[in-house]
Amino acid sequence: MPTIRRSLLLGLLLLLAPLSTIAKPAAPQCKTVPGSPDWPSQETWASLNQSTGGQLLQPTPPGAACHPGQASYNADECRRVQTGWSTYEFHGEDPVSADWNQWNNDSCLPVPGFPCSSRGYPVFVVNATTPEHVKLGVDFGIALSSTLFLDLITSLHIIAREHNIRLIVKSSGHDFLGRSTAASSLSIWLHHMQWIKPVDTFRLKNCDVTIDHAVTVGGGTQMFSIYQATNKLNRTVVGGGAKTVSVGGFLTGGGHGLLAPRYGLGADNVLEMQVVTPNGEIVTANECQNTDLFWAMRGGGGSTFGVLTSVTIKTYPTPSITHVEFSVVTLDTSNPALFAMIAYFLSQFPSLADAGLSGYAFFFQAIPNPSDGGQSNLGGITMTAILQDTTTSSAEKLFAPIFSHIDTTWPNIFYPVFKTTPYPTFLEWYKVNYDNSAAGTNSLTGSRLLDEPSLTGNLTLTAEVFKAFANVEAPVGGMGTAYLVSGKGVHNAVPRGGSNSVLPAWRKAYVHATFGVGFSPLNRTSRADAMKRINLALDPMRKLAPDSGAYANEATPEEPDWQNQFWGSNYQRLAEIKRRLDPTDVFWCHPCVGNEDWQEVEDSNGGSLCRV
Repeated sequence: MPTIRRSLLLGLLLLLAPLSTIAKPAAPQCKTVPGSPDWPSQETWASLNQSTGGQLLQPTPPGAACHPGQASYNADECRRVQTGWSTYEFHGEDPVSADWNQWNNDSCLPVPGFPCSSRGYPVFVVNATTPEHVKLGVDFGIALSSTLFLDLITSLHIIAREHNIRLIVKSSGHDFLGRSTAASSLSIWLHHMQWIKPVDTFRLKNCDVTIDHAVTVGGGTQMFSIYQATNKLNRTVVGGGAKTVSVGGFLTGGGHGLLAPRYGLGADNVLEMQVVTPNGEIVTANECQNTDLFWAMRGGGGSTFGVLTSVTIKTYPTPSITHVEFSVVTLDTSNPALFAMIAYFLSQFPSLADAGLSGYAFFFQAIPNPSDGGQSNLGGITMTAILQDTTTSSAEKLFAPIFSHIDTTWPNIFYPVFKTTPYPTFLEWYKVNYDNSAAGTNSLTGSRLLDEPSLTGNLTLTAEVFKAFANVEAPVGGMGTAYLVSGKGVHNAVPRGGSNSVLPAWRKAYVHATFGVGFSPLNRTSRADAMKRINLALDPMRKLAPDSGAYANEATPEEPDWQNQFWGSNYQRLAEIKRRLDPTDVFWCHPCVGNEDWQEVEDSNGGSLCRV
């Protein structure tokens, strides 16, 4: 049979050979935008709507409700929008809104008197509830001339582009890098692909492998829902800290969480995926089939290799949780001992992680003191953390030597506060301590992964670096973070199939250090200054950990050498898979694997995607 197939393919090649002498039309230099001659007609869009069973939306920006000149202006609706604007839930439930304003170009904020247009938003949205809806959206942008011998035709790049529209994918919009929205685009919205099916024993498709205890979920399913469903079976999963984080971007980017130091990253726990590929096929990817796609989709980033429509992930017995809160602060915020103490505390993180601690630490030089209404400032470190399946007394014993060292080394300078609270399950802890930080702002993020040598090798340098990190946003009120979200479980993880495409630096890291810098909307100078300050703070952090990298889901989009910093030695293989699976760049985002042939160009439509 293989010989017959090869002969048939050779025959087709000979038949197609004369086509090489025919002048080929030049590839479009830019994706089509509204107002251009090749933008689809209303009849064409209506046809897509009919094919999806009425699932095509043409939303207005939600902020338009606050602008009297807009057709959707409504004072009551405006109050609802303004109230919800600062929450992740509001933006997740809107088909086009993003959690951070700049990714929609600040083009229609819910502020009367500000400009309002749709030029920063997708034009149409496929409200996908099934994989077939996703396929129709992909096909609309890149319809193939034929499915006959697709492997041959794709390899020859003989693909007829029906519409040449920029295609993006949004689930919850919880995206620090703005990859889930774009102007002049067709968006595939996965928010309503939320369903959950726990299984005691999972058999991989077309594979003689069974795995105990898993859960299969739709591609838009959010973390809180998964925690709730698995908790009913006294189990849980490695997931994110915010309720609205959905599985798509979380797992394809790697996925850290407080259970990761014990059980590995989210991507390490993926068993199987259903994916709509760039050529519109609905495929299953696991360790037995579509293995390159399976490898790439677990860490190589979202909106790049395909659309995740469902995923099966490993579950674990839910641990009991000892919640740990501590602060070590001083009123003497100019004391040189401040960041020496912080550097010492961070140097203990590897041993604390090895002992089972995970959590989120925040360090600062000067923040308003809540006990006197902000009349004075506090400097120091504070942390909210968890220990699993242990006792309050064990937590106290773990921290006692650290507090003793601080008191002995810097007497009468720092004031420690320590508190523990027990919870019977991870879900009960999460319901009280989930990430409820504000959305709806203009903010950029920087980050770096730190391993044990960078945390323990030179505490003088560490103190200098973290002082710059804490003060990047402002001398008073600025804050940096050190997320203790890696450890033995990540270092020793053995993903299905033997490996995945997660940045190798995760396998040595303990800390994911992050910070954010806010800036004024509609102010290019302010935004440029924010980016400058991010780079000023990250430069010493890169020198502290030169062989590390950054977590691609929570980083600056202008990270120098981002290919290596986000994916390290995996990048070459990822780029090769991208070129093979998506030779015409159906999926494009920044900073994403294989995106070097295109760039975003400013124009009157809010931005076009054009060839370099």
